[in-house]
Amino acid sequence: MDTALAKAWVAAAADAVSAEAEHLSRLDAAIGDGDHGTNMDRGLTGARTAVDGLEADGPGPVLVKTGMTMISRVGGASGPLYGTLLRTAGKRLEGTEAGVADLAAALRAGLEAVQKMGAAKPGDKTLVDALYPAVEALEKAAGQGTPLSEAAEAAAAAAEQGAQATVPLQARKGRASYLGERSIGHEDPGAASSALLMRALAGVSGA
Repeated sequence: MDTALAKAWVAAAADAVSAEAEHLSRLDAAIGDGDHGTNMDRGLTGARTAVDGLEADGPGPVLVKTGMTMISRVGGASGPLYGTLLRTAGKRLEGTEAGVADLAAALRAGLEAVQKMGAAKPGDKTLVDALYPAVEALEKAAGQGTPLSEAAEAAAAAAEQGAQATVPLQARKGRASYLGERSIGHEDPGAASSALLMRALAGVSGA
């Protein structure tokens, strides 16, 4: 991943979330405030503009800028969580290019920062349920010497499966946890948007 690919990822993520904003908000309306799609759309649209004119010598600064924009523009818990994920990952990426192992390590650091912030683990019905298997898939691919296009596809598939697996879960973190058993039967909106981000990465990596 170089600067151009990182910027393409942000743009693709913005497009994907914009296209699915109403769906994400409907998911959130069932177990939260109902504004997840709107908030994520606003944040990623702002991030795309912010990084488009950014002079960066590598993918790290692009992800850092994206994370900072998400924190400043996205309301609720999503801004700090996604901002922390991307900013932490970006700070771990040094140099003009990042291989699969570099990206996996950076996203692992970002995931750990998110888990620390939200005290969430897999099974709690949060974005971690999509991000955790995605990072594991990237790490496995890195260990096998898999090219980024295939590694990103594996990560996207793992994230999508993880998001779908939140449907039968009872939420144990966040606003949805207040609903208790009523949170069962609904896909977590944060997991759904995380899956969109990983699918966007697969899309630009395979181009």
